[in-house]
Amino acid sequence: MAPRPPPLSLRLISDCLVKPHRLPPPSNHPLHLPPWDLAMLPIHYIQRGLLFPFPPRCLNHGFDRPAFIHSFLEKLQRSLSSTLAHFYPLTGRLATLERTDPPSNIVFVDCANSPGARFIHAALDMTVADILSPTYVPAAVRSFFDHDRAVNHDGHALSLLSAQVTELADGVFVGLSMNHAVGDGTSFWHFFNSWSEIFQAQEKGAVDVVQLSRPPVLTRWFAEKHPGPISLPFTSYPSSFVARFEAPELRERFFHFSADAIAELKGEANRQCGTTNISSFQSLTAHVWRCITRASRLVPEQVTSCYMAANNRARLEPPLPPEYFGNMITPLRTAATAGELLDGGPGWAARQLHATVAEHNDAKLRKWNEEWIKNPQMHHRGNLFDPCNIMMWSSPRFNMYGNEFGLGKALALRSGLGNKFDGKVSGYPGRDGRGSIDLEICLSPEKMAVLEADMEFMAAVTVS
Repeated sequence: MAPRPPPLSLRLISDCLVKPHRLPPPSNHPLHLPPWDLAMLPIHYIQRGLLFPFPPRCLNHGFDRPAFIHSFLEKLQRSLSSTLAHFYPLTGRLATLERTDPPSNIVFVDCANSPGARFIHAALDMTVADILSPTYVPAAVRSFFDHDRAVNHDGHALSLLSAQVTELADGVFVGLSMNHAVGDGTSFWHFFNSWSEIFQAQEKGAVDVVQLSRPPVLTRWFAEKHPGPISLPFTSYPSSFVARFEAPELRERFFHFSADAIAELKGEANRQCGTTNISSFQSLTAHVWRCITRASRLVPEQVTSCYMAANNRARLEPPLPPEYFGNMITPLRTAATAGELLDGGPGWAARQLHATVAEHNDAKLRKWNEEWIKNPQMHHRGNLFDPCNIMMWSSPRFNMYGNEFGLGKALALRSGLGNKFDGKVSGYPGRDGRGSIDLEICLSPEKMAVLEADMEFMAAVTVS
């Protein structure tokens, strides 16, 4: 796939590949991918990043900014190299072993072929305020990420990880693009956290080899009946199972929900259901599902679905450790007609979501794994991204604002264009912590205008 030309205002200053100082012996062997990884091949890379302000001294007249940036980039590359020694699959590339009789393809991570992770330094003539002040996320934010609109199968040629450092007039954005077939959001933020941990350790004088407080578990999980590798009944041509798509015109906006507002939603949902079992996030998700469905102006008989990303690590028996590096998520579907959803109230909606989550267990996971191996079903826009649905992705439990690179706490988190569509909602921890949540909501301009005028929705939002 030909790379998309960057916006004219983005200046590419340097571009290199970063390798670990040394690779461990297991890197000589292929890393085979289980169904949860392989199902991700047709969708986009994960793209998330953090916006940092420059220290006040950097803005003083006479300050040697080029020297500061040069030192900052060297530290980032050094710590990235050390981090990749722990997460060495991210330095490799995807590869396919093709067989003709019967036709099959085994896609794996070739760790022996390890060109490295990409590291880009770019600059943009914008300020931090230019990024944060507008109501909607500026289109320029998309240029903060490499591998724009690349799908994970492109990892046969593209780097599996790319870090782009974009220099602004008064700050810097550190954006990561990671191949979603290699890891999920838990794995993505585990890597980001580890990079920050090593950066800070090296700032204090640590050597290149730094022991992590939470080293990744790189051994992939396969069911006992199917120890791998998994063969795909497709040709080696991506067009046979990869359907590229372009997102329609979208409005992307962050909505802040304070801990008090979320507690009110949770209390009301549990009161309506006569229980205490419904969680804060289920209550918030029910609130958003109902309000976006109302903004979509669906007829009462139209079926609408809410997908929630479930982390399967603790649900398997025996459970996997939180540090398991790979994909271990399932999009859980809860469906209702628009009439049922809007007439039933927030408690009814939250109870449906809670029931779906409560039923998700080891037996269901193993059944899904067994059925997938018999009949592989890839994640495509057509089978998940319906404009009548919403998808709640990411998690406010991830440690996002704990990542520091010598510039203090990040001002904001932003994401790239990858996997954006009408009805996509991403949950992040609020910068102020204390249980607050930021929701990044992507909707068509028409739906967004209706949602913003919805008094029930906006009553729970803190408008700054």
